[in-house]
Amino acid sequence: MAKQKAPVKKNEKLTLTFEDLTHEGNGVAKVDGYPLFVPYGLPGEEAEVKVVKANKNFGFGKLIEVKQSSDQRVEPPCNVFYKCGGCQLQHMSYDLQLEMKQNQVKNVMKKIAHLDHVPVHPTIGMEDPWRYRNKVQIPVGENDGELITGFYRMRSHEIIKDMETCVIQDELNDRSVHAVRRIANRLGIEAYDEKKDKGVLRHIMVRTGRETNETMIVLITRTEELPYEKELIREMTETFPHVKSIVHNINKQRTNVILGRKTKIIWGEEYIHDTIGDIKFAISPKSFYQINPQQTDMLYQKALDYAQVNNEDTVIDAYCGIGTISLFLAQRAKKVYGIEVVPQAIEDAKKNAQLNGITNVEFHVGQAETVMPEWKRQGLNPDVIVVDPPRKGCEVDFLQAMIDMEPNRIVYVSCNPSTLARDLRILEDGGYETKEVQPVDMFPQTNHVECVALLEKK
Repeated sequence: MAKQKAPVKKNEKLTLTFEDLTHEGNGVAKVDGYPLFVPYGLPGEEAEVKVVKANKNFGFGKLIEVKQSSDQRVEPPCNVFYKCGGCQLQHMSYDLQLEMKQNQVKNVMKKIAHLDHVPVHPTIGMEDPWRYRNKVQIPVGENDGELITGFYRMRSHEIIKDMETCVIQDELNDRSVHAVRRIANRLGIEAYDEKKDKGVLRHIMVRTGRETNETMIVLITRTEELPYEKELIREMTETFPHVKSIVHNINKQRTNVILGRKTKIIWGEEYIHDTIGDIKFAISPKSFYQINPQQTDMLYQKALDYAQVNNEDTVIDAYCGIGTISLFLAQRAKKVYGIEVVPQAIEDAKKNAQLNGITNVEFHVGQAETVMPEWKRQGLNPDVIVVDPPRKGCEVDFLQAMIDMEPNRIVYVSCNPSTLARDLRILEDGGYETKEVQPVDMFPQTNHVECVALLEKK
């Protein structure tokens, strides 16, 4: 039998009309039913496209020229948007971004969870979807003997040279990075060269408390010593009075992982602080803390609404991190138990409970799928379980442990709609009913979407 060929060839140029968007934000055009995925294409647009790859069942194209533009197309405010790849959606209106994210969730609820009857609400967006990131980790390089900072060019490890600002970063972080670069340049500190595995300064990381304006600067080096440390500290603290903490992190490995294991506070405090709602958090260099606190507040309020917790309820917060959701729940619940596999996060969670005078919460280090069956044997019967797993979703053993504990409600917070849908299917088959899903736009201008889902025992 003859092998079926794609109706298009590599390097062929075509004029096509886009019909839809993928969950990554690429335009979808069809040639005799054969889908072609094209970055930066928008539904309803007619464009000239060059085929860059033609697989058997689908292909990829490059946008050459938009002949008929959508009214949803906007001019990206970032001058390196088409080079960088950190954002994917600056070319589309914010309304379309929110609609695309809602459709992405609806799609996986239908195709993966087989729950297309479950309401997926419109995505909760931001009034001002710019300058929201409270943490930046930016690589350092050299160009003509001068230090440069910037994100990597798409699909490469080459720093974009003409990048002066990032429009989704907090402006304070932007200014702090530039100041550190200027000072380090003047002092003659070398950038790390990853090809030769030589040099000193690898990355600059800046964290800022959105509500407190407290800033932490982390200098990541290949070397044990930070050259001109005293001069750096003096100049940085004189330039920026809001700097509360300067940290030296040592990473000697040839790796893409940014932070090394060894961290020293070289000036100021061990933590900076921020608040979400009325809860205060202490944030260390390695703490996992949501990068968009304004939308995190929206997300957690929705999780609280779904949890319907009162002062008679016992709650388990699995994957509790530094205690962010646990402490919100503890304000209403009788008792909250948090579980997290990272010991440092549990130390931070305990500190945060103390910081807020919250005493009805216990934090435990361990894997939820191991800890929860043990708690059940000891007679712990939670009314509500809240879960906020990493992108890969929940392990099957953990989902079974939740089902076995038989809470009245499960609130599932997810940063990956596909694994959420997969896990909802398992929970449905285990005796739970998904009531509704609320997408929240935590990362405007990118194709990521966060969700919170409510399940009740059938």
